[in-house]
Amino acid sequence: MPKKGKKAKVPLTDEEQLLLFQQKLLAEEEAAKKKERLLTQFLKDKLAKEEHNSALNLNKINTQWRTVLREVKTRELLKDIEILSQTFERVVDCKDGVIKSLAKDLTEAEEQYAHALRSHLHNVDQLLTLQRRRLSLLEESYNMELDILTKEFETERKTIIDQHEKEIHYLQDVFMAMEQNYVDSEYESKLEFQSMWDDLKNKNLEEKHFLRLQLENIVEDLWRRFQDALKNYTDATEDRKIAFETLKVKDEKSSKEIEMQMKKIQKLQEAIGILKGKITAHSRESEWQNQCIRNDKELVHVQLRKLKAQRTQARGVSQENLVKLTLESNATLKDLKKVVEKGEKILKLAEICRKFETEEEKVLPFYSSVLTPMEQEEVERQNPEELTEELAKLLFGDFGSAGLSV
Repeated sequence: MPKKGKKAKVPLTDEEQLLLFQQKLLAEEEAAKKKERLLTQFLKDKLAKEEHNSALNLNKINTQWRTVLREVKTRELLKDIEILSQTFERVVDCKDGVIKSLAKDLTEAEEQYAHALRSHLHNVDQLLTLQRRRLSLLEESYNMELDILTKEFETERKTIIDQHEKEIHYLQDVFMAMEQNYVDSEYESKLEFQSMWDDLKNKNLEEKHFLRLQLENIVEDLWRRFQDALKNYTDATEDRKIAFETLKVKDEKSSKEIEMQMKKIQKLQEAIGILKGKITAHSRESEWQNQCIRNDKELVHVQLRKLKAQRTQARGVSQENLVKLTLESNATLKDLKKVVEKGEKILKLAEICRKFETEEEKVLPFYSSVLTPMEQEEVERQNPEELTEELAKLLFGDFGSAGLSV
C-alpha cells in the first residue's frame, strides 16, 4: 500500500488558543486542589494520631497520680477513723448513762399513765351504763308510740275500706238504675219513631192516591182536548207528553229519596243514643279520676310540708354543729400554738443548760443550735440557777397539763 503523506499543521485561531489556555488553567487548578486535599487529609490523620497518643499519655499520668493520692488519702482516713472511734466510744458511754436515766423516767411516766387510764376507763364505764339506761328508756317510749300509731293506722284503714266498699255498692246501684232508664227511654223513642214513620207513610200514600186521581182527571181532560186539537196542536201535545214523563220519573226518584232519608234519620237517632250513653260513662269516669287526683295532690302537699320541716330542722342542726366545730377548731389551734411555743422554749432552755452540765453529763448534740448569737450572749449573762428553775417550771407545767388531759 502506498504510504500516506503527513498532514500539514493547520494554524490555530485566537479563539481556539484562548480555549486551550483556559483548559490548561482549569487542569492546573484541579491539580492544585487535589494537592491541597491530600495535604489536609494528611494533616488531619497526623492530628488524630497526636490526639490519640496525648490521650493515652494523659491516662497513664492520671492512673499514676491517682495511686499516689489514694495512698495519701488512706493514711488520712485511718487517722480520722482512730479519732472517731475514740470519740464514739466516749459518746456511747455518755449515751448509756442517759438511756438509764430516761428508762427510769419512762417507768414513772408509764405508772402515771396506767393510773390515769384506769380512772378514765372507770369514767367511761359509768358513762356507758348511763347511756344504756337512756337508750332502754328511749326504746320503751318508741315502742309505746309505735303501738299507738299502728292501732290508729289500723282503725283508719278499716274505716277507709268500709267507706270505699259502701261507695262501690252505691255506684253499682246508680249504674244499674241509669242503665234501666236508658233502656226504657230507648224503647219509648223507638215506639215514637215507629208511630211517626207510619204516619208519614200513610200521609205519603194518601197524597199519592190524591195526586193519582187528580192526574187521571187531568189526563182524561187532556186526552179529550188532545183528540179535539190533535190536528192543529201536534207539536204542543208532544212537548206536554215529554214533560209528563219527566215529572213521573221525578216523582219516583223523590219517593226513593224520601225512603233513604227516613233510613238515615233512624240510623242517626240510634248513633245519638249510643253517643249519649258513652258521654255519661266518660263523664263519670273523669269525675272519679279527678277526685282520685285531688286526693293524691293533697297527700303530696302534706308530705312536701313534712319534708320541708325536716329539711329546716336538719339545716339548723348542721349549722349548730358547724358553729361548734369552728369554735372547737379555733380553741384547739390556740392550744397547739401554746404547746409549740412551750416546746420551743424548752428546747432553747435545754440547749442553754447543756453549757452548765458537767463533763460526765455532756453528750454531743445531734442537731444544730437553735439560739441566735444575741440569745447566746444573754444566756451567758444569766444565772444558771434561774435557767434551771425556768426549765423545771416548763417541764412540770407540761406534765401537769398532760395528766389533766388524760
